[in-house]
Amino acid sequence: MKLRDFLKAGLALVMAASLAACGGDNDDPPEVRQGNIAEVAQQQGFTALLAAVTKAGIGNTLTNANSQLTVFAPTDRAFGELATRLGFADATAMVNALPASALQSILTYHVLGTKKLAADLAAGGATQDTVYTYANAPATLAFDFSNGVRITDAALTTANVVTANVQASNGVIHAVDKVLVPPGVLNVVQMAQVNPQFSSLVGAVVSANLQGTLSGAGPFTVFAPTNAAFAAAPQGLSTDQLRTVLTYHVLAGQVLSSQISFGSPVATVAGQNITISAGTPPTIRDTTTTQARIVAVDVRASNGVIHVIDKVLIPAL
Repeated sequence: MKLRDFLKAGLALVMAASLAACGGDNDDPPEVRQGNIAEVAQQQGFTALLAAVTKAGIGNTLTNANSQLTVFAPTDRAFGELATRLGFADATAMVNALPASALQSILTYHVLGTKKLAADLAAGGATQDTVYTYANAPATLAFDFSNGVRITDAALTTANVVTANVQASNGVIHAVDKVLVPPGVLNVVQMAQVNPQFSSLVGAVVSANLQGTLSGAGPFTVFAPTNAAFAAAPQGLSTDQLRTVLTYHVLAGQVLSSQISFGSPVATVAGQNITISAGTPPTIRDTTTTQARIVAVDVRASNGVIHVIDKVLIPAL
């Protein structure tokens, strides 16, 4: 037990003894009342979160006296950083621009259906269900408790719990330093924008003027090279060559990892084939002698899916 907790416990015992000596119902200590999650969030200064809650129309969820919820509450700074990555001026502009349905999905991805203090989270395991449902199942968050509490979302980005166990009358708030991105809400381009490891890919897509196409209805399957992969790739390509390279990473239609056809040529949007081989991890053969490894799969966007690779695929140019 920490010294502070020990002193608190000792003080409680002294108070209890004093009250017992005095006797009488009127000597009972007053009940300590807490606000609900929405009220506590307001007290704690989660302005952007509450603005998003209001537009999403889920205020009743956070004020329901019959619930006991866990809310991972992004700070105002976290909302501002997400807004910047998505190309908005600030968090207010982002909340105003995003549809209420999208905000509802994002926010419910920050909620667990039961109250879990930090110790309960650790006992809950590496993967835990959120209130947000995707593909007919609860969407999950991945937890790492090796150094505090770290949470990985569907965009493969990680948030840290910066303040834990802010209790409310109907649950608990854990403040986090990043907005958690759920599956199936943002499009392929936006899912790349929110993940810093794809900044080179996003820059290349913009340079080739493909962002409008890849933000369209799709669906698409995108093999997304990391920044390290781009750093090792050939430089000095013309715009047309860059477009060919990028569309060589795209399949028409959504192909989840469970649906990949191994060993057979697969047509890309560039009009040239790639071949995917089974293995741990699977690999992709392009026109070079070095194969790309698929290092993460099934990053689900609203208009398709992203699989992460460690090499830029090179077509015939």
